[in-house]
Amino acid sequence: MAEFKEISPNATATEKLANWFNNRFPTAGAAYRDHLSEYYAPKNFNFWYFFGSLALLVLVIQIVTGIFLTMHYKPDAEKAFESVEYIMRDVPWGWLVRYMHSTGASAFFVVVYLHMFKALIYGGYRKPRELVWLFGCSIFLVLMAEAFMGYLLPWGQMSYWGAQVIVNLFSAIPFIGPDLALLIRGDYVVGDATLNRFFSFHVIAVPMVLLGLVVAHIFALHDVGSNNPDGVEIKGPNALKDANGHPLDGIPFHPYYTVHDIFGVAVFLLVFSAIIFFAPELGGYFLEYNNFIPADPLKTPLHIAPVWYFTPYYSMLRAITTEMMYALSAILLLTVGYVVLKTSASSLIKAALVVIGVAFLWMFNAFTFTGIGFLQGIDAKFWGVVVMGGAVMILFFLPWLDKSPVKSIRYRPGWHKWVYGIFVIDFIVLGYLGVQPPSLTGERVSQVGTLFYFGFFLLMPWWSRLGEFKPVPDRITFAAH
Repeated sequence: MAEFKEISPNATATEKLANWFNNRFPTAGAAYRDHLSEYYAPKNFNFWYFFGSLALLVLVIQIVTGIFLTMHYKPDAEKAFESVEYIMRDVPWGWLVRYMHSTGASAFFVVVYLHMFKALIYGGYRKPRELVWLFGCSIFLVLMAEAFMGYLLPWGQMSYWGAQVIVNLFSAIPFIGPDLALLIRGDYVVGDATLNRFFSFHVIAVPMVLLGLVVAHIFALHDVGSNNPDGVEIKGPNALKDANGHPLDGIPFHPYYTVHDIFGVAVFLLVFSAIIFFAPELGGYFLEYNNFIPADPLKTPLHIAPVWYFTPYYSMLRAITTEMMYALSAILLLTVGYVVLKTSASSLIKAALVVIGVAFLWMFNAFTFTGIGFLQGIDAKFWGVVVMGGAVMILFFLPWLDKSPVKSIRYRPGWHKWVYGIFVIDFIVLGYLGVQPPSLTGERVSQVGTLFYFGFFLLMPWWSRLGEFKPVPDRITFAAH
C-alpha cells in the first residue's frame, strides 16, 4: 500500500482535493504524468500532427451520438427505417444527433486517411514504431468493419443492397465462402437476422475491440516516442538530453500540444458543423439519396456502390477481369524471374517466391477455367476479393517494404515526392471511379490504378533506395512562429 502524502494546512481547497484524490488513486496521477505533463514530444510538430487527436475526438463523438441513437433505434427489419425517420422528425434534436453520427463516420475516415498519410511521408512506421503502425492498421481494419455494419442499420435501399453485394463477396472464398456468407447474414438473404447481428456487433463487440486497439496504439506510441517531420529520434540512448534527463528537442505534451491541438479541434469543428447544418448529405457522398428510400428486396437500384470511403477498394474489386489476371500473371512471372536470376536474395526467399508464383498460376488456371472436382463452382470474383483484401493487408507490411536510408520525405530525393503525389492522385481516382456506374473506360483506368497501387508497395524495396539522399541533421530543425 502506497504511503499517503501530507499537504500543508494552509493549502487551498483545490490543492487539498487534488492531494486527497492522488492519495487514493495514484495510478491516475501517474497516467497523467506519463502521457501528458511529463510526456516529451518533438518540438517541431506541424499541422499533419493534428489528425491523431482529431481521430480521438471523432471517436468520442461517434460513441456519444451512438448511445443516444440506440435509445430510439429499433433493430427490426419492419421498423428500422421508420425508427430512423422517427429520430429525424419527432425526437427533440434527433436530426442533429443522427447527422452528427453520419457525418462523423465520414469525418473519421477523412482524419484517419490523413493521419496514415502523415505516417507515410514522414516514416512514422519505421523502426522503432513498427508495432505502433501495426496497431494503427488494425484500427483501420476494425473501423472498416464497424462502418460497414453501421451502414446497414438505416435499412434504406443502398444500405440493403450494398450489404447484399458486399456480404455475397465472401461466398467467393474457396471452400468456406458459402458457409461464411451464411454465417454473416444469419439467413439465406440479408434480412432481419442480418440486421440484428450487425446491430449487436456495431454497438457492442466491434467498439470494444476498437477502443482496446486505440489504447494499445497510444501506449505503444508513448513508449517509443512520437515521430517528427525530420525523422530525428529524441528518445533512446543516443538522444541528446538535459541534466534532468529530458530531451533537448522535446517539450511536454501538456500544456504545449494540448493548446496546439485545441486550435486544430476548433478548425475541425467549424468545418464539421458547417457540413452538418448546411450539407449533411454532401451531394450524396456522405448520405446517398437512395438511402432515404425504404429497403425493397424486390427493387434493385440501377447502380449499387458502397459509401465513399470504401470505393477505392471497390474500384479495385471491379478492375479484376480475366484480362487483368493475365496481366498480373505475367507481372508475377517477370518479378519472380528477376528476383531469382538477377538479385542476391537468399535462397529461402527465392524458393518462397517460386512456390508463391507456381501456386498463384495453378490457382488462377484451376479456379478460372477448369471448375473440376472440389474446385467446381468457385467464382472468378474470388480474385477481385483477393485484390480488395490485399489492398488493405499490404499496409501491414509497410515497415519492412521501405528500405530508404532516411525516414522523412524532407531528406529523400525530390522525385520521391512525385511518386507519393501520384499515389495520392491514383487513390482519389480509384475512389471516384468506385462511385461511378461501370464502363469500359472506367474499367481500364481502374486496372491501371490498381497496378500502380500495388506496384507502389511491392516495388518499394527497390525504388525507395534510389536517388541522392540529403544528410539528416543531428538535431531537430525548428523555427518558432
